[in-house]
Amino acid sequence: MPSPVRSAVGRATAILRHPVWTDLTAPVRTPIAWYIGAWIRRISPPRDGERPSTPPSLTLAMQAALDETVLTVARLTHRVPGDDELARVNDEATVAVEMFQERGWLDDPASYHDAPPPLTDIDLRKARSGRIRYTVMSFDSGYSPHEGEPGRERWLADRKNQTVYVWMLRHPEPRPWIICVHGAAMGQAGSDLRVFRAAWLHTVLGLNVALPIQPRHGPRRTGLPFGVGFPNHDLMDTTHAVTQSVWDIRRLIAWIRATQGTNNIAVQGLSLGGYTAALLASIEPNLSCVILGVPVVDFASLMERHAGPRFRSDARLAGLTDLASQVHRVISPLAIEPQIPRDRRFIYAGLADQIIHPVHQIREIARHWEEPDVHWFSGSHIGFFVSRPVHEFLERALRSSNVLPPAAADDDQAVA
Repeated sequence: MPSPVRSAVGRATAILRHPVWTDLTAPVRTPIAWYIGAWIRRISPPRDGERPSTPPSLTLAMQAALDETVLTVARLTHRVPGDDELARVNDEATVAVEMFQERGWLDDPASYHDAPPPLTDIDLRKARSGRIRYTVMSFDSGYSPHEGEPGRERWLADRKNQTVYVWMLRHPEPRPWIICVHGAAMGQAGSDLRVFRAAWLHTVLGLNVALPIQPRHGPRRTGLPFGVGFPNHDLMDTTHAVTQSVWDIRRLIAWIRATQGTNNIAVQGLSLGGYTAALLASIEPNLSCVILGVPVVDFASLMERHAGPRFRSDARLAGLTDLASQVHRVISPLAIEPQIPRDRRFIYAGLADQIIHPVHQIREIARHWEEPDVHWFSGSHIGFFVSRPVHEFLERALRSSNVLPPAAADDDQAVA
């Protein structure tokens, strides 16, 4: 018969190994592991595709902890799908892969994306968030999945998602535009305008600014307006969401070109928005430049990285990663050649990023984009917001792409 001490030790060990406990302790374990890893990278020879070495920093470790806290909340609040739902997801994705292969979309993913019609009916109204006055543009998306595509009827039944919203800051005369595509769990004017520093882009740099809301985010989200609308375990819903997002932004771009007196349009995508922006750069011609901020570009590897112990131990989810790689090929920015020149492609990435893999994700898109200008900043995924070098890099990218005029030699503009 085991002793009371041995039994207590056994129970304590079982608790420490429990997936929920592993999730809860991640915000503590991750910064410690990152800090130790920073020292190891500092004294080790660089590996192919590795992020630049950075001095071990407690500030960066705390930013890594903040990233991991966000992930922990997402893991603990994410609903584990039931058997029937998982069976549907697998069946739909399997049928979709066969359909995509038959129609040639896996060999030519760009052909999966239809050109949207021009906007003919829009609504504009004034709004305010604190001191920021902006215009809310809305219009009917008009997007629908291809006939016979799995999940089509379910997607179209989400009527709230079919209205597109765009937060805009405009000058009275024609100016260049920057379209800022938000990340997951965003889509609220109060936060989006500040995260993208829309007032600085508009007032200091003199740009017109548009912030389109991605599908199933913010006011397009059924139920609570907060939360991750996509990506998730539903592979076809994620496919439709990305496709619709690109469709909606292309309609916005066509409206700008037709009515706003300019063809000078830049796109900046943040995190999930970086995925959308990278795909947009492969579908939409004649963009002035595209800037990817801490971008995710591979959903399958992201799922695998962040599944967490509770989900990795679930045998029902084991096949989703491979299936995701196949079905998401038609929306993968790594499967289609970009339409803009190499010198107008830009990426910024965080040295302490815990939400995307700062080696795998950045390395893959940098290679596919023929090694464009990549700026590594001293911060985490969320820490870009307070990074002055990121804002300076963004301005340099806009000036070198002629979205903004070149800065005068004696012009020492400060980032507001």
